[in-house]
Amino acid sequence: MVNQVKLTGIVLSASPVGEYDKRLVILTGQRGKITAFVKGARRPSSRFAAGSRPFSFGEFTLYQGREAYNLVDIDIKNYFDEIATDVNALYYGFYFLEVADYYSYENVNSKEMINLLYQSLKALSNKNIPDKLVRYIYELKMFYINGEYPDVFSCVECGDKEALSGFVVDKSKAVCKECAHLYRDNLELNTSTFYTMQFIISASIEKLYSFTVSEVVLKELSMVMNRWRARYIDKEFKSLEFL
Repeated sequence: MVNQVKLTGIVLSASPVGEYDKRLVILTGQRGKITAFVKGARRPSSRFAAGSRPFSFGEFTLYQGREAYNLVDIDIKNYFDEIATDVNALYYGFYFLEVADYYSYENVNSKEMINLLYQSLKALSNKNIPDKLVRYIYELKMFYINGEYPDVFSCVECGDKEALSGFVVDKSKAVCKECAHLYRDNLELNTSTFYTMQFIISASIEKLYSFTVSEVVLKELSMVMNRWRARYIDKEFKSLEFL
């Protein structure tokens, strides 16, 4: 009898294979990013049709072949259908999936990453929080989880933690008022922007989407994250073109 495994995961992407099958890329908490084939998923009558599409979150029962998994059963807990009715949220959601795919690997524990992705997709349906803010929170926390993120807690030169006034992209670090003159590419930031980034990095994932910010802070977050991503991420994300 073939050994089966039950994994909690979310479908990152789905592509057609042959006439009726699908190839899924699934981010799982237990085994990281895996590839799974679903026989007959493209048939209208298939019980796997709805669950074998991007954003589907639940429990996947699979058996492992030589190079990939094969889907045996599926129990979807959330399809995130509300995202599909909002074009703007939909493309933010696809961007989140792309970022998760970029950072995830096979056989690496990804429970924290999948939790962040799940909570971020839920936040897109909360109209009290701007989609742009959800994006910058997701980006910064994802960068932090993966160990490469802007250091916004102390000055790169003197170590001061109280008088931070700018961010140096090339150093990926903050700078205080006294040392700001040493860097020409220093991005001047509001104190509230530093507090916001510090909170995102330090807070638990469950508390991330519990606040909003002013337009000034949102604009500065955009400036920092866009400049930082362009400098340190070696990938062009297709969804950003639509956004």
